[in-house]
Amino acid sequence: MKPRVSLQDSALRRGNFSLRIDPVRSEDVGLYEARVKHRAEVHSCLVELGVITVTLSPPNPVIENELLLMSCNSSHRASLVEMCWFHDNHLGPTSRTFCSLSSTLSILHLARSDAGSWRCQLRYSDEEIISTTFNLQILGFDGPSSPVVYAGAGSAAD
Repeated sequence: MKPRVSLQDSALRRGNFSLRIDPVRSEDVGLYEARVKHRAEVHSCLVELGVITVTLSPPNPVIENELLLMSCNSSHRASLVEMCWFHDNHLGPTSRTFCSLSSTLSILHLARSDAGSWRCQLRYSDEEIISTTFNLQILGFDGPSSPVVYAGAGSAAD
């Protein structure tokens, strides 16, 4: 897993044996064990790593006015009860929240306002709730509000 895995040497002296994986991949799912031997004693710790994967079709960045399919899946073993998408984490009337039993969200005519932070939240039959956030990038034309542009003679026009 090198070079994605690291230990903080300075933290080891303070008894922190945390493992850092960056970036996490789907194949990193599983059980991890840390064993520390200090003098004659051996201490161990087991940690299970689960992974949530967000898939875009077409892939990020996407083009304005296209159809976008966003899927959210995890390695959790219980049955999926509900999947919700939250856009920009706004509260109140400007929030955009979409919930369903399906793990895929479809946006028919993608707009530039759909860009930004999206959070996928999965709720399972064992009451486990897990979520992840990603940034959606949208390519589009950001032209003038009027189709007529005036420029002075001898100057540049954009």
